[in-house]
This record gives sequence, C-alpha cells and structure tokens, in this order.
Amino acid sequence: MTEAAKTHVILLSCGSFNPITKGHIHMFEKAREYLHKTGRFIVIGGIISPVHDSYGKPGLVSSKHRLAMCQLAVQSSEWIRVDPWECYQDTWQTTCSVLEHHRDLMKRVTGCILSNVNSPSTTPVIGQPQNNNTPIYQSPVPNNKPTAIKLWGKMSDSLGKICCVRPHIERFAFVDENANLGTAVRYEEIELRILLLCGSDLLESFCIPGLWNITDMEVIVGDFGIVVVPRDGTDTERIINYSSVLRKYKDNIIVVKDDINHPMSIVSSTKTHAVFSVMTFLWKTLHSFLI
Repeated sequence: MTEAAKTHVILLSCGSFNPITKGHIHMFEKAREYLHKTGRFIVIGGIISPVHDSYGKPGLVSSKHRLAMCQLAVQSSEWIRVDPWECYQDTWQTTCSVLEHHRDLMKRVTGCILSNVNSPSTTPVIGQPQNNNTPIYQSPVPNNKPTAIKLWGKMSDSLGKICCVRPHIERFAFVDENANLGTAVRYEEIELRILLLCGSDLLESFCIPGLWNITDMEVIVGDFGIVVVPRDGTDTERIINYSSVLRKYKDNIIVVKDDINHPMSIVSSTKTHAVFSVMTFLWKTLHSFLI
C-alpha cells in the first residue's frame, strides 16, 4: 500500500500526566510502531493534552508544572508535542470536546477535510499558497507531494500560533465555503484521522455506569476511534465485550500487540504517583529519626 493510500493518523492522549512518565512516551512509540506494522496506517504526529486543574483529582499538581514536565519529556521527540489548550480553558473539558477541538483545528491549519471512521474522506489536503497564476485544485507537482513529515511539520508550525483557538464549526461540517484559502496546489488525496490513544484503564472506565456520557462515548469510539496500549494483565477483549458501546464499535478499537501477538503493557502515572507519595512519606519518616 502506498503512503498516500494509508490512513494518516494523529494520536491524541488525554490525562492528568501527574507526573508524565517514560511509560507515556513508550505508549506513543509502541502505538506508532504497531500501527505502521499493520500496513494500513502512517502516524504523522502525537499530541499530549494534560487535563485542566479543575478536574478534581486528589494530589493533582498545577497545570503550569505538569505542562513544563510534559514539555521536558518530549523535547527530544520529532513527532510528539504538548498542547496547552485543555489546561487554558475556563474549566474542565470532556475528552470528547478535546478531540473535537483538535479535529477542528487540524481542518483549519491544514485546509484538510478530516474523516470520521464511518465516512472516509475523498477530499484532498490543501497545500501552501502558491503564486497567483496557480489555480486552486491544480494537479499535484510530482516533487511536491506531502510526505507525513512535511504534513506534520506544516501543521506544527501553524499549531504553535493558534493552538488555543477553537473555531466555531458545526460537527462534521468540515467544508467552509467562505474560507479564504487563497490559491493552493491540490496534493494527492489522503485520509487523515485523529485517534484517542489510551491505556486499558481508560477503556475499562467506559464500563462504569454513569461515569461517561453515552453520547460522548458514541462520538469518541464511533466517530474518532481508539488505540489502546494495555496495562499489565488486562483482558481488553473482556472489557470491550462488557460495554454495549464498545461492542458496537469494536472495529474502531485497535489494541496494540507485540511481535508474538500479545498485548503490550504500560505503567499508570496514577500508580507511579502513589508509589512516589509512599516513598516520600517513608523518606520523611526515616529522615525525622536520623536528625
């Protein structure tokens, strides 16, 4: 399958990142590696979106510090970035809202019509403005085709300028007929999607009655899709079969597996934070006896 024929993916991970761990970065890397191995996807970028301070999680560190930690964690990555939009809002945002924000933003900065999993896009990505003599939707220039790196680079440059702006766009109304795109080259058609990247603990939380809004679940799993990197000993198949929504959109859930087809595992930052708290307490207790 050629690069243009593959589904281009941006992995979005929401969470407290309290603190961010090597496991989170490992999750991105393993998910990208696995998606590439399927031959059906090409991951062009990853986004870390820390939760708002008003989320209410006990021991949640200020977003100022969590953002700084996340930035340090990805400073050597060429494809993962940290987005502060969620933290900068007036209040806590649902995961569904964060996904929709980034979907709308991708459309704005790329000029691309993003597809949801049920209706693949046949609309081209609009490239950089050309000279005034170049008509819109001109046939592609052979040496100017958008590789994944070029596309993500273009988006990253633009996202740095408007990452905290959410355009007013109706759900799935991706075509803005009044948009002033200028004259642009039509690149080869690609399909671009944003997938929620998570551990199986988040997937399992979908099974808790009343925790998630059913409509939000339908949008997250039905319209966007999920890439799951399992925690240790988690039976993702059992979790999926337990929830009617997850069963309904089972084909939209990708479980990352290793070379021998076993689910990979990562470590929760919640558990890391708990262990860190216990170690800190023990150290302070020991220190008090020593002085």
